[in-house]
Amino acid sequence: MVYHPQQRGGDVAASCVQAPIVPARKSNVNPGPVSNGLEQQVAPVTVAELIPLAAGVALFAGWLLSTSLGRRSLARSKPRRNCMTIWTPFGLFFIWLVGLGLLQTIAVWLVGDLQSWEGLFAGNLAGAFGAVLIVALALLVARFTFARGIKGLGLRLRTVPRDFAYAFVNLLAVWPLVMAAMSLTILVLRALVGRDFEVPQHEALEIITKSPALPLQILIAIQAVIVAPLVEETLFRGLLQTMIRSYVGRPWPAIAMTSILFAAVHFNASHWPALFVLALGLGYSYEKSGSLLRPIFMHALFNGITIAAALAESAPKA
Repeated sequence: MVYHPQQRGGDVAASCVQAPIVPARKSNVNPGPVSNGLEQQVAPVTVAELIPLAAGVALFAGWLLSTSLGRRSLARSKPRRNCMTIWTPFGLFFIWLVGLGLLQTIAVWLVGDLQSWEGLFAGNLAGAFGAVLIVALALLVARFTFARGIKGLGLRLRTVPRDFAYAFVNLLAVWPLVMAAMSLTILVLRALVGRDFEVPQHEALEIITKSPALPLQILIAIQAVIVAPLVEETLFRGLLQTMIRSYVGRPWPAIAMTSILFAAVHFNASHWPALFVLALGLGYSYEKSGSLLRPIFMHALFNGITIAAALAESAPKA
């Protein structure tokens, strides 16, 4: 989670979450409380940006045709047997948020200067440490509540190469939908709020592209590409989605409910539609494959591409 002295909490990733983007020229710091939305204004204007968009549209169209508009897409998806109670995932969320707040407060108190890059570094380092601890706790819970322990959760080293390849394909297919959701949101909000409205740039991107402190930039990037996908996908997809499916019985309602919660934990409502769409893709990839590595890789790729796009846009023009 990205620490900011005026607001505790706020993820760096998200997954949660945006489309092929061009950073907004005017941005406001507004980190979300839990998930990693690096949301920005969507503005594809080059051939390089339109090529992956066209490929994604083709993949999504092929998926619709081959699954009867998605109705048969998860017909063979098997539920993950577990003995979690309905409170197990929410208990871990509570521990994460409260523990994270305490760790960040203590870290920044030790540093003293909240406005310095050292203060930001300390707060975010504490957040990363807390996230690693909550992942360890979640895996311990899975070890004793899933039928096959951590393997039953969907973590198997032998599937890493295949899951990474499919994660890229899945992300490519969902990318146009995220773009469309973000673009539609911008159009609606400009009609309601004013033509000058722009989606705020996430604080993580501002730090990575503008901070003169290289250690802080590296830490934020590690959080976004590694830490955030691990903790968010383990909690949201691995535990919460699995628990909901155990109660409702069918995969799509579980994916939808988890995606709503995933989007709702963000403070900025203008990001919700895009976050929801991305979360649907993450949840689908988990149910389709049974591997938690697939949404983790999707989330990491999404955030990595977002950071790369922001750095390319902010680089000095020759």
